[in-house]
Amino acid sequence: MVEARACFDANLYTAAAVMVRRTLEGMCIEQGTQRKALFQALQELRDNGKIEGRLFDWAQALRVLGNQGAHFSEESVSREDAGDALSLAEALLNYIYVFTAKYEEFQNRRQASSN
Repeated sequence: MVEARACFDANLYTAAAVMVRRTLEGMCIEQGTQRKALFQALQELRDNGKIEGRLFDWAQALRVLGNQGAHFSEESVSREDAGDALSLAEALLNYIYVFTAKYEEFQNRRQASSN
């Protein structure tokens, strides 16, 4: 994600999109997915309840944009698309790593106080 932001700041929007895709791959691996293909790894996260419908859709959109950047084509990644990719990836990472942990802490604290 740091490299994605650095690419964006250097006006390298296609590279930023590719680095966002790489970030998604790393997140899937860290979350214990068994699938190699990113599409299937994201499906696994959804099926295991780690991401919900809209987050899955966002992740798939980021995957497609990353593919656009990674594979040669006449279509480049725009500044706006790269900026949106960064924002959506940050939201997804916050959900997976920050909000999920906070919710679990909240649930544990509530359960402990009710016992």
